[in-house]
Amino acid sequence: MTIGTFDPYAPSAPTSRFLYGLNPLSKFAGPAPAMLALLFVRDLATPLAFLALSYVLLLVGARITGRLAAMLLLVIPAGVVLIGFGFAVWVDPMQVDHTVAVLRVGGWVLYTGALEVGFATALRLSAILALALVGGLTTTGADLVRAGVQQLRLPYRIGYTALAAFRFVPRFGHELEMIRSAHRVRGHHGGHGPFSRLARGWGYVVPLLAGAIRHAERVALAMDARAFGAHPTRTERYRMPFRARDIVFIVLFWAASIALLWYWFPWQLGGSPRP
Repeated sequence: MTIGTFDPYAPSAPTSRFLYGLNPLSKFAGPAPAMLALLFVRDLATPLAFLALSYVLLLVGARITGRLAAMLLLVIPAGVVLIGFGFAVWVDPMQVDHTVAVLRVGGWVLYTGALEVGFATALRLSAILALALVGGLTTTGADLVRAGVQQLRLPYRIGYTALAAFRFVPRFGHELEMIRSAHRVRGHHGGHGPFSRLARGWGYVVPLLAGAIRHAERVALAMDARAFGAHPTRTERYRMPFRARDIVFIVLFWAASIALLWYWFPWQLGGSPRP
């Protein structure tokens, strides 16, 4: 049998976008140190720099869809604003009362120090999310499991069990649509209120559970027929090679992370902090 790299379940992606050609492990190993370092920074510039780095990688190396564009341009900025103001409201005013007051409501005062703390936290969370999206948006769950089994020597009994679980999710979505179509054909529309929707949803539970049990039995029989778990190792149909490009990506990402931390780190490891 010829060993190939084509995965029929993986989404098609343009070859010009370099993130899709990398090993899944490299796309998580590269941002991991930066994500860990962001847990300990408290300034505004450092997470903002890593957020910009993530945006550049996604715009250059990922396929830009409408959903991705909306997330980058609308969801994340709106989340920064909402979370930033939310955390600023909960900051103890006694700790920042030496800064300038920007808003007074009765006896409550909002200081610029509280805004700085709130937006620093929001930017830190957004930067960690954006770094996780570098690998999350360009990697399928199946490829990540295969890479873990092949490169990290994850026991295949665990890895391919997780792979089978990944397959359940789209299967359940398909069966749910079939059940809804069957109910509509039989005229089980119900009302439009919240209780009608709850009753209609409860009617999907039993047939969906029955379909899940049938699908689980088929998967178990298929795994038994292929002697799953009978041997310490198994042959691989789809290879996830770890190439030189993956090493280059990790090294460059680590170098960029060190440079950004050295320049923007607020505790003067690389000299005086920049404005």
